[in-house]
Amino acid sequence: MNIPLHDVVIMGGGLAGLSLALQLRQRLPDLDVLILERRQHPVPEAAFKIGESTVEIGAHYFENVLGLREHLMERQLKKFGFRFFFSEGQRDMAAVTELGASRPLPVGSWQLDRGIFENFLGEEVQRRGMRFVDGATVRSVDLAEAEDGPHRVTWQHTGQEPQSVQARWVIDASGRAGLLKRKLKLAKGNDHPVHSVWFRIQDRITPDDWTPDTAWRDRCPGHQRWLSTNHLVGAGYWLWLIPLSSGSHSVGIVADPRWHPLEEMNTFERAMDWIRVHQPRLFEDLDGKRDKLQDFAFFKRFSYDCEQLLSPRRWALAGESGRFLDPFYSPGSDFIAITNTYITELVVRDLQGQSISAHVKIYEQVLRSFYENTMSLYLDQYGLFGDPEVLPLKIFWDYTFYWGVLAQLFFHEGLTELGALQNLRDELTHVQQLNQSMQRFLRDLSKVSRKRNHAILLDQASLPWFVALNASLHDQLDRPAFRQRLQDSSRLLRELATQILQRAELEFAGADTQELRQALARAGGPVEGGRELLFKPLQARDPATA
Repeated sequence: MNIPLHDVVIMGGGLAGLSLALQLRQRLPDLDVLILERRQHPVPEAAFKIGESTVEIGAHYFENVLGLREHLMERQLKKFGFRFFFSEGQRDMAAVTELGASRPLPVGSWQLDRGIFENFLGEEVQRRGMRFVDGATVRSVDLAEAEDGPHRVTWQHTGQEPQSVQARWVIDASGRAGLLKRKLKLAKGNDHPVHSVWFRIQDRITPDDWTPDTAWRDRCPGHQRWLSTNHLVGAGYWLWLIPLSSGSHSVGIVADPRWHPLEEMNTFERAMDWIRVHQPRLFEDLDGKRDKLQDFAFFKRFSYDCEQLLSPRRWALAGESGRFLDPFYSPGSDFIAITNTYITELVVRDLQGQSISAHVKIYEQVLRSFYENTMSLYLDQYGLFGDPEVLPLKIFWDYTFYWGVLAQLFFHEGLTELGALQNLRDELTHVQQLNQSMQRFLRDLSKVSRKRNHAILLDQASLPWFVALNASLHDQLDRPAFRQRLQDSSRLLRELATQILQRAELEFAGADTQELRQALARAGGPVEGGRELLFKPLQARDPATA
C-alpha cells in the first residue's frame, strides 16, 4: 500500500495549529503540510473557547510575523489594554480604585473572536496551498523507531474508513486532548489549583455606563473602557469582561478554591448568584440578558505542565497540548507565538540537513524558564488580587518584566539565536531571580496592607517611562543595541524594586524586606535617585482631583 508522505502533519486545526502552519509555509514556501482538525468548519462565531484577549507578544506574532494585520484591522477589535476595578461588593465604579490607561498606549493588542479568527485561518492555510481536513479524528500516532524514519498518523472521517499518512514531523496541536502528551506520558501537574467558569452573552457590556458620574466616564475620552480586557477583582478571584467583534461579550470567573469553591459557580445560575454577591453592578447588567446566553463551561484545575515540548526525534507539542498557565495576563497567544517560532526554526533546520539536538536542548530550557517565571506571577498570588494598594504595585512590576525582558526577546528576534541567548544568560538569570523574589515579597506585603480603596484612576498613560517602555518594543535594534536594551531593562527593574522597597517601608508597617533586599543586591544592587516610577502615595492625593 502506498502511504502518502508529508513534511509535516499537524494534529489540530485550532489557533495554535493553523498559525503554525502559516509560519512554516512562510519560511518554506514548498513545504508539504497536512492539518487534521476534529471539529467541522466553519466554527461558530463567539466560539466555545477561551483565549480571546491577546497581549503584545501574541499580537505582534499574528500581526507582523504572520502578516495578518489586514484581517485584524477589518474583523477584530483593537484592545484598550488591561483595566482593573477593585469593585468587590460595589455598585458604583466611580467609588473604587481603577487601574488602567486613559488613552491607548503606542504598542497595542487585539480582542479575538476565536470563531471568526479560526475560520479565517482555516481558509488562509488552504489559500496558501496546504491541505486542511476538518471533521478528521486522529485514531493513532506511531512515532518512528528509526532515527530518520517517518512517523505514521491514522485518522478517520465519521462513517468512513481510516486513512494513514506518513510524516517527517508530527506536531500535536490538539489542545487539552493532548494526543502525543498522553501517548508519551508527558503530562505533569503543578501547584496552581485555580478553576474557571466562563460564558458568552450575545450583547455588549459597557462598564462606562456603570456610574452616573460624568467626570469618571470622561477620564477615558470616548468612553472606550468596554474595549479593554476588564478585570473585576477581589480576594481570591478575578472576573474578566472581553468584547468580541461578533457583538458578543465573554465573561469569565477565575478563582482559587481556598476562597471560592468551584461548586459555588459551576452552572450559569450558580455563577449568576455568585456574581450578584461579589460584583453586583455586573449582575444588574447581566440579569436582563439571561436570554442572550450563548454557552457556558468550566474547568477544574485548568493549569497544567508538561515534561517536554520539543524533541530531536522530530515531534513537538504546540499551544494547549503542552502547557497552560493562567489567563490573568492573557499569556496563551504568547506561548503559541514562542513555541511555534521554536518549532518552525527546528523544522527549517532539520529539512536543511542540519543537526537540531543542541537547539532543542536550549529551546526547551528557555520554554521551561519562561513557564516557571510566568507561573510565579500567579502562584499563591490570588489572595492579593483584592488589595488596591498591593496589586497595582504587582501589575507595574509584571508589566515592566514583561515589556522590558520577555517581549524584547521576542520582538527583536533574540529567542532563536543560541549565541545571543548564551551571551545574555547571566543577565537573564539575575532578573528572573529578582522577579521570583519580588513575587514572594508582594504576596507577603499584602498580609500587612490596609487595603485602602480610594476613588481614583491610577492612569498608566500619565507615566512617561511606562509609555516609553511600551513604545520601545517597536524600536529597530542591532545586536549590540539589543544587548544594551536588556541591560537597561535589568537596571529599570532594579530601580523599580528599589522604589517598591522604599514604598513598603513608608506605607506598610511590619513589611519584611530582607529577602528582596538580598535578591536586589545579587542582581546588581539598588538604584537610588532619578525619576519617580510609581504613583505618589495614595494618602498624598486628593481623591476629588485624582
